[in-house]
Amino acid sequence: QVQLVESGGGLVQPGGSLRLSCAASRSIFSINAMGWYRQAPGEQRELVAVFTSGSNTNYADSVKGRFTLSRDNAKNTVYLQMNSLKPEDTAVYYCNAKVLARVGVMDYWGKGTLVTVSS
Repeated sequence: QVQLVESGGGLVQPGGSLRLSCAASRSIFSINAMGWYRQAPGEQRELVAVFTSGSNTNYADSVKGRFTLSRDNAKNTVYLQMNSLKPEDTAVYYCNAKVLARVGVMDYWGKGTLVTVSS
């Protein structure tokens, strides 16, 4: 089991910045993949950025160069620094952790944090 607690969402003007945090209830060394997805109104949930095996990081094309994923292993926390925010970044952002178990990949989700980019 992995509990994920997100924080850091809010309202920001276009061009502004926010940092999201996701704290895991266990060591992130025991998690196979961890990162962020988002879901805009009327849209499907999509990958934003994720750490995969080792320190490899995948970003959605739409956020490359603007968003940065980082982590603090001692705090079991992953961060998403979001710069140059655009209105189309408005969405609920969900933290995700994937753990490989005997039955397959177990998916864990946070409750989500709302990011609104608007003037």
